[in-house]
Amino acid sequence: MGLLTHLLTLPIAPLRGTVWVLDQVLLTAEDEFYDPEPVRDQLAELERELVDGRIGPEEFDAREDELLDRLEWLQARRRQPRGG
Repeated sequence: MGLLTHLLTLPIAPLRGTVWVLDQVLLTAEDEFYDPEPVRDQLAELERELVDGRIGPEEFDAREDELLDRLEWLQARRRQPRGG
C-alpha cells in the first residue's frame, strides 16, 4: 500500500514540498522575532548613550522600561511550548 499511496499522491508532491519550505521559513522568522539578543544589544547601546551624555536620565528610564518590558515578554514567550 505504501507504493500505491506514493503513486496516487505523486501529483501533490510539489505542494507538500512548498508547504514544508513555507513552514521552515515561518519557524526561522519566529525564531528571529522572538530572539532576545537584539533587545539586550539595544539595552547596552542605551547605556552607552547615557554614559556618553547623548541622552538624559529621563529618556534613558523611559526607553529602558520599554526594552525591559519587551525582554520580559520575549523570555515568557520562549518558555511557552511551540504552538501554544
